[in-house]
Amino acid sequence: MSLTSKHCTPCQGGIDPLTRDAAEGYLADVPGWTLSEDATRITRRFRTGNFAEAQAVANKAGDVAEQEDHHPEIRFSWGWCEVEIFTHAIGGLHENDFIYAAKVNQAVDG
Repeated sequence: MSLTSKHCTPCQGGIDPLTRDAAEGYLADVPGWTLSEDATRITRRFRTGNFAEAQAVANKAGDVAEQEDHHPEIRFSWGWCEVEIFTHAIGGLHENDFIYAAKVNQAVDG
């Protein structure tokens, strides 16, 4: 089942975050995203042609966050929008983070 056909499920904590190997396995399904050095977050920087396009990317990422009840960090300025995600309740990565990333890719990249 593709990540875009799944939905994020509530994570209340009490479970271990994904291991580095597991997170690296998911990266193949979310082109453009990178794993942090400590393997606790994933980030993607979208390049745009101007400020309005960067804001549009931020809005799309925000819309997906609302639909999936996720809480990314979204930063943007002229020519770029950066989205960073991890699961706060477990202090690292969960499958939900990769579901969110795949849906952001779909929303932004088409």
